[in-house]
Amino acid sequence: MQKRDLQVGDVVQLAPGPDTFFGGCFMQVTEPKSWGAQGFVCIPEERGSPPGQAFFRAKFEDMEYVGKAEWISKSDD
Repeated sequence: MQKRDLQVGDVVQLAPGPDTFFGGCFMQVTEPKSWGAQGFVCIPEERGSPPGQAFFRAKFEDMEYVGKAEWISKSDD
């Protein structure tokens, strides 16, 4: 995507690629940056363990804007 103003709670899809473990996943933006965004991909829970968040940084050219998250997830930080 081209550079745009992102906000906390925006949802982007990460570009697929050989170097991107989360390619194709949706990321919730937690920190808009001048070069792209930092955010997290939700990790589903396994039986008996809570769901998690995998934090990730993506440049504008490595993601596409999807929309706004209906529910904003909070980290434990």
